Amino acid sequence: MKPAFELIAGHPALDLVNTLDWRFRATGAEELLKTYDDLLRFVEQSQLLTPKQTRELRRSASERTLLRSRELREALADIFYERGSSVASRATLEQYVKAARLQQKLNWKQSPHVEWEWPAELDPELPLWALALGAGDLMTSDAVDRVRVCDNPECRWLFIDTSKNHTRRWCDMKLCGNRMKARRFKAQRKGPRMDGQGKLRAPQTNPCAPAGER
Repeated sequence: MKPAFELIAGHPALDLVNTLDWRFRATGAEELLKTYDDLLRFVEQSQLLTPKQTRELRRSASERTLLRSRELREALADIFYERGSSVASRATLEQYVKAARLQQKLNWKQSPHVEWEWPAELDPELPLWALALGAGDLMTSDAVDRVRVCDNPECRWLFIDTSKNHTRRWCDMKLCGNRMKARRFKAQRKGPRMDGQGKLRAPQTNPCAPAGER
């Protein structure tokens, strides 16, 4: 079965921003988090929550949590796309990270090794808390310096550049990379070219194409 989301960013916080697909497209963006169930699928696929946790949470769908998760997403989008992000966006992120941290407690069962865990009784806000803590972890890590934007001007998905020379340009070579290369090739084929005598040649046409496409 094909996964519900294309998780190419290298971090759940960036994949969250990418759930408003085609954000910069002239004809409008596409919302991928339409319902609370979509949100649960996203956090499960991102491995922020377990399948068992998301199954239990489906019994208590929360429109409020969905809307707040989108608010967190847009605060992150403002921070990464604008760079000189608004004070409001930073405050929103900090508010959600602090609120999420308050919900966790230390598990001492393997003492002296301890780890943070969520309450045994699941709250509908859990997906939001998990996303907020993930975002906080990213913002305080070295990886934040390697966050890049896809070169496709309509896409501009975020991702962490883990390439050897830090020169990755596309969210995914199979998606935007090949698409943009094909677009440039098509533009070059249609543009004027010089013949062997230095004269401009007419653009090539496809004799098999319908008249309107030549």
